Amino acid sequence: MLLMTNSVKYSPPKFDCPSWAKWLAQEADGTWWCYEVEPLQYHKGWYENEVGLYLRLGKKSPQLTGETV
Repeated sequence: MLLMTNSVKYSPPKFDCPSWAKWLAQEADGTWWCYEVEPLQYHKGWYENEVGLYLRLGKKSPQLTGETV
């Protein structure tokens, strides 16, 4: 699964994601989503690009690794 972030590497929380989920992304408000197809970014987070499946996973804080992308 690939993680989408803005500029800092995170260690994402553990989620029970469906087998189709290939992408994991967090919005500015802390909400995590999983996507089947690479999501597109907008000013508040991510969206599903009108194709593929997506699922809201919940709101959790990421664990910062201290590295920048």
